Amino acid sequence: MGVECFVTGGTGFIGQHLVAYLSAKGHTVRVLMRRPERLAALREQVDNLGGCATRVFAVAGDLERDNLGLSLEDREGLQHASVIFHLGAHFAWGLSVEHSRAVNVEGAKRVALLAAEQNSRLVMIGGYMLKNHEHLQRIGIDPRHPELTNWPAVYRRVGGYEGSKLEAHFATLEVMSAKGGEMTVVHPATVCGHSRTGHILDGQPLVELIRNLVQGKLTAVPGTAEHWLPLVTVDYLVELLAVCAFDPAMVGQELLALDDQTPNLRELLIQVAQPLGLKSPKHHIPLRLLKWLLSIAPVAWFLNTKPEALDFIQTTRFDTTAVEQFANRHGIAKPDIRQSLQHTATFVNAYCIAK
Repeated sequence: MGVECFVTGGTGFIGQHLVAYLSAKGHTVRVLMRRPERLAALREQVDNLGGCATRVFAVAGDLERDNLGLSLEDREGLQHASVIFHLGAHFAWGLSVEHSRAVNVEGAKRVALLAAEQNSRLVMIGGYMLKNHEHLQRIGIDPRHPELTNWPAVYRRVGGYEGSKLEAHFATLEVMSAKGGEMTVVHPATVCGHSRTGHILDGQPLVELIRNLVQGKLTAVPGTAEHWLPLVTVDYLVELLAVCAFDPAMVGQELLALDDQTPNLRELLIQVAQPLGLKSPKHHIPLRLLKWLLSIAPVAWFLNTKPEALDFIQTTRFDTTAVEQFANRHGIAKPDIRQSLQHTATFVNAYCIAK
């Protein structure tokens, strides 16, 4: 039996795949859209991704506005939503603190308030850096006492996007605990394309990496042989998101969506280069040196890389026992990440890079 779902960020990369998945399962999906006139394009994409477009509807609104800018009629219509999926966020490097907070922090709090007020289950997208405890400690966040965080200092350390995603997580938990709402958080690693089709949207960090390799701008592997960029395929992530929304045992839980089979960065580049007939870099460049080089504007422009992006390349390993057990319990198969990388590289080369 299908239920009603409300999705923010439904036109984004993960969002499109989630809306397609939910609609294919028979659920009615209402998507918060700043430009509801773009519904036809979203429906077409949903059909392309194997969903059911006739079950997808637009709700005019904006994360930056009070009450999400929803009309009274729309608010009433959303009262039947069993689940609210909050994926909406502004993603870009070099965001100002004001702008990133307005969308990513205040927007998340507004969505949480809506969910709590109408007793909808909130499923929120976090980020895997929230599960990197050494990193949190390094930048001045104690997850047990987030209220003691000096947020301006955190933003100075990690930039607007990452800072706002971290702050949004703790702010939303606070709203839901104060209001007694039900919430589940899924923390995805960097998102890889679809495991079979390679489908991915331009603007994703992995697309930038592949583009830099194709254009010959990636001549050395950032970091050491221990450094990796943890990944998760978009289809595996979306299935975890959707299934966890309807699992009563996941209320109040957090799930790390990360594939521990992700190869190290050098091997990742080999997988990406192979189907494109490219040579992948063999030598490593220390991250500290690379960060210094990126502080030189012409070099940063040539290498098409932002220092903020380098924080996601790391040596920390994560405990994925919980997600493996959850996936097994629900019969969710984990795709082969190396094959998925090759499919993604082929897709990016065909559709995201101007020939």
